This record gives sequence, C-alpha cells and structure tokens, in this order.
Amino acid sequence: MSPRSARLARLSRSVTFSACHRLHSQSLSDEENLKLFGKCNNPNGHGHNYKVVVTVRGEIDPVSGMVMNLTDLKEYMQAAIMEPLDHKNLDKDVPYFSEVVSTTENVAVFIWDSLQKLLPQGILYKVEVHETEQNVVVYKGEETIVK
Repeated sequence: MSPRSARLARLSRSVTFSACHRLHSQSLSDEENLKLFGKCNNPNGHGHNYKVVVTVRGEIDPVSGMVMNLTDLKEYMQAAIMEPLDHKNLDKDVPYFSEVVSTTENVAVFIWDSLQKLLPQGILYKVEVHETEQNVVVYKGEETIVK
C-alpha cells in the first residue's frame, strides 16, 4: 500500500458588512482631495455594503477531510472583520484609519493584517474586498514593492 499524497485545497468564506467613510488624505489640500477623490470626498462621507471573501489554503487533513474547520474561520472573520468594521465610520471609529486613507485597498490590508494575527501561520491565502459589484480589491499580503 503506497502512502497517500498530501492534497492541497483552498477554502473560502464570505461576509458582508456595512460601513461609511470619506476618502481624504491629510497629505493633500482640500482642493487636491476633491480633485482626486471627487464625490467620495464628501465631508459627510458615504457608505458601502462591503462583501469580503477570505481564502485560506492548506493540506486537507486525512482524518477530518478539512483544510480548516469553517466554524473556526467564521469566528476569526467575526473578530477581524465584523467586530471592528461593521456599522462603523471607518475614519472615526477604527484607529488604523486615523492615519491611513480608507480606500478599499487599505481596507483589504487592514483585514489581512487583522486575520494574520488570528489564523494559524501561513494559512491565509487572499482577501477580496468588494466595495461594489464593479469594484473589487484582491490582496495577498506578500506583494510589496521596495522603494
């Protein structure tokens, strides 16, 4: 009987949260912000129903048949995404965004970093943040550019 090869798989789970924000950079003047961000620079902000898809990857456990228990992934996503972001003003309620512009790209980075602190090391594969049906950011964490 030959040993069984390790089988790798990716497992995804999604959540939806609602939040408001204002695209505004402290490094730019009010005029520059308005020119760059347009209506998304509205002083009163605007909101989205964000959809987040988290994908983990790993070996399929030969005993459980799972890469990860979905109940555990759900709890990690609750702690890393829903609790800090759902029904919040990102710029005022989430300390991370007091210094970082709350673009969808930066929301994806925030979620990645938050999940990395909770998930078993090396299992997080990607975070997709759907700001609208047309606008999606995919972040995989390892892609950086040295300047």
